[in-house]
Amino acid sequence: MNIPENSTLSKIAQIAINVHDVDRATAFYRDVLVFPHLFRAGQLSFFNCGDVRLMLSPPEKPEFDHPASILYFQVEDIRAAFQRLKSAGVKFGDEPHLIARMPTHELWMTFFHDTEGNLLALMSEVPNAA
Repeated sequence: MNIPENSTLSKIAQIAINVHDVDRATAFYRDVLVFPHLFRAGQLSFFNCGDVRLMLSPPEKPEFDHPASILYFQVEDIRAAFQRLKSAGVKFGDEPHLIARMPTHELWMTFFHDTEGNLLALMSEVPNAA
């Protein structure tokens, strides 16, 4: 199949996260998770998350009113990030824990909810000891 190069899907540019209280959710993502707030347009609030833009918005229709997909935020030091967020009042469902031992690193994760009930996670790829 001959697919024009400029028509292929190459990366995720934006992720929408359902929220019911945009002000409360904006404060959480800006002040607790410390994502740079880009702008607000009515009931939409936008954040920079690396190469992906996060959009917080109320569901437009009842059929869109469901939890978001799980977002996994990469951090260098999962224990330090866990402690910082926990001290800011974030409720975690577990402690940072080992998921898998890979040839060059260990994969660690921990899960928490935002103010709107969406499940989120921290993940860290910890290099194997030399």
